[in-house]
Amino acid sequence: MGMVALPYEPFLPFCFSGFLLPSRKMLCEVECLQHVLIPRKEVDTSGTIPTSSIVTKLLKQLTIYKALEEFGYFIGVTKLKTIKNGINLEPKNYINFLVAFNCRTLLPVKGEIMIGIVHSINRFGVFLKSGPMKIVYLSTRKMPNYYYVDEGKPGFLSNDMSRIENDVVVRFVVFATRWNQRTRDIRVLASIEGESLGPISTAGLDGFEV
Repeated sequence: MGMVALPYEPFLPFCFSGFLLPSRKMLCEVECLQHVLIPRKEVDTSGTIPTSSIVTKLLKQLTIYKALEEFGYFIGVTKLKTIKNGINLEPKNYINFLVAFNCRTLLPVKGEIMIGIVHSINRFGVFLKSGPMKIVYLSTRKMPNYYYVDEGKPGFLSNDMSRIENDVVVRFVVFATRWNQRTRDIRVLASIEGESLGPISTAGLDGFEV
């Protein structure tokens, strides 16, 4: 896979390039180059900037940038490779460092099995969150044998009496995805058509985060 490059965003001095290491699964390892701007006022008395300050700013930038369409959501930095000597940017009173690092990303792929938790319901379907993905939509068309009920607590009830309602954990398959450039999110359409899909017991999932 070739290199990718993004322009600077108006709210964030961000310039990213990267390539996928040999793997095309939902969890990816990406090599990245990132410009990190540090204010000159953060230079210490010895005339240097601590590595921790550069890394902290890098992590903040990745949190704001959130995701890339091709690679998915930034999950975490796995390896800091190099930090090139800073270049003074005279007009802006910043020092520009070029940081090379490996990063773990999460890219939802059609056909992958995932787990999410229900956080919103209407008569047309439910919304789940799963890890960094806040908009996973499961429509009534993709949950066969479930019908909408509202007895003071809206949800969906199946023929076998299993129930999907707020805070229920659901195992689903990714049916389709769509990138939203404005919010920098990957919208996911989910399905529970198939074996072992649907609401699951949370017993034994202490500390499990979705």
